[in-house]
Amino acid sequence: MKKFIFAILTLFCSQANVFSEEIHFDNETYKLKFSALAPNTQGYGNEYFKNTENVSDWTKMIGIYYYPQENDPLNYAKEFESTIETTDNSVLLKLIENKKTNKAVISFLVNGEENAQKFFEYDVYKFEKHPTKGMVVSKYAEKFNFSKNEEINQIAQNVKENNDKYLELLIISQTPLVIEKDIKI
Repeated sequence: MKKFIFAILTLFCSQANVFSEEIHFDNETYKLKFSALAPNTQGYGNEYFKNTENVSDWTKMIGIYYYPQENDPLNYAKEFESTIETTDNSVLLKLIENKKTNKAVISFLVNGEENAQKFFEYDVYKFEKHPTKGMVVSKYAEKFNFSKNEEINQIAQNVKENNDKYLELLIISQTPLVIEKDIKI
């Protein structure tokens, strides 16, 4: 009987581990497919993608990044805003700060080209204190590929219609724990 209970507990724990490597956001499931220690920050970054997508080929993704040396999310968000505004291929959409909770969210667009494919990347970041030390940044990103300039208006309309929705979703979403192991799928 003890062996049976142990086997069930082992199965449950291994299943729980699998589920901890998934995120559900906006009625979609994202799986952890990349995790690594960032040399600049000495914190881990986790990136989640839809089942058929990965780091090099994606349309939507979730990122969770740990910055153990950063202790002021609002100041960091302000500096991040300044960087966006001074970068040629980026456009700031919105910055919201909550001084009571010491959290901030920011949304912006980045225009780029990769493998001769033009795209806009829509990003929403949430900056908040880590429960024990440092700061955690949550990210939702969506990539819109386009080949004709006429498609830009459709992309802009989509982003405009959904920006507040994604800001709110990220604000109310519970930030998952950072998984501190190297994963490259």
